[in-house]
Amino acid sequence: MVSSILFPRRYIQGQGALEHLSAETIRFGKIAFLIASPTPFSKVLPDIKKRINKAVRLTAECFGGECYDEEIARLHNLARDIRADVIIGMGGGKTLDTAKAVAGQLKTPVIVIPTVASSDAPCSALSVVYTPEGEFKRVVVHPFNPDVVLVDTGLIIQAPVRFLVAGMGDALSTSFEAESCRKKQVSNVSGYIGTMTAYDLADICYQKLLRYGVQAKIDCEARQITPAFEHIVETNTLLSGIGFESGGLAAAHAIHNGLLTLKKTHSFLHGELVAFGTLASLFLTKKPQDTIESAYTFCESIGLPTILADIGLDNVSDEDILAVATSTRVTDIIYNEPSPISAKLVGAAIKKADLIGRKRKNLDTQQ
Repeated sequence: MVSSILFPRRYIQGQGALEHLSAETIRFGKIAFLIASPTPFSKVLPDIKKRINKAVRLTAECFGGECYDEEIARLHNLARDIRADVIIGMGGGKTLDTAKAVAGQLKTPVIVIPTVASSDAPCSALSVVYTPEGEFKRVVVHPFNPDVVLVDTGLIIQAPVRFLVAGMGDALSTSFEAESCRKKQVSNVSGYIGTMTAYDLADICYQKLLRYGVQAKIDCEARQITPAFEHIVETNTLLSGIGFESGGLAAAHAIHNGLLTLKKTHSFLHGELVAFGTLASLFLTKKPQDTIESAYTFCESIGLPTILADIGLDNVSDEDILAVATSTRVTDIIYNEPSPISAKLVGAAIKKADLIGRKRKNLDTQQ
């Protein structure tokens, strides 16, 4: 068996890390095109312009809000017209995925600057493309991982706590999905099976969540950059990024994709939906009771969704659940699970996850 693991070429993290952007940019050229989410575009970009090397010509454009083909094309044309040497993406996961897509089309290096630790998107060679309405469309695989992932925890700490918690929801799935892929010996993003290191890092990801997650949330609420906070930012961004891309994806992310077919879920963050998908996957794969207990306890301890109502689906119909379950099979990653898969079984797992979550909340499960 041939195995592989994927990494970003350079990962930099810490308070004040943004000060190194100029030095990192100049390594790739003198014409930079920066794509930024609206908030960092207005609040962070002015400081960057003051600090950037005078030898670098920086052009910035505000991200339109959704990673879809027309937005990628718009930004691609702007970057092409100025003959950009390097693309810089700054913001949340969709902004970063768009920057990676633009860089991939132009065959230029890309520097990724996450301003939230809400997902494991920054380190990957993937872009998740949606429809203009926000429904999942496809995944684009790029030839290379980002050249630089620059994580300034001084920026991350300013974001609402909900984003850090959502990142832990995304990271929660990493160990479970990688273990499923290991058991079934299915390929990762590169087309090979994961290495021992890939699976070990995915497992460490879960361990770090359990050890530091609660404290990191407390510290984030207090706007304190502590070791626990740094550990969870790295767990959400680097450990989970390597773990999912090199270990593989399975039911948790497939259920996330299915949930997006219901418009009521569109106001929730990626990691929030993945967290519920992870809980459902535990029943689909018949995990031991102590594993299920641990995952629910963790979600409850930091405020991740454990019932359908937590993701806007209170009083959801059986027809909608079946539609979600059927849609999980669009990308085929649901079949990376080493257990029987059908829309009926996936739907039953979703309902079971909701039922157990409601019991644990002492809600009336008869309604």
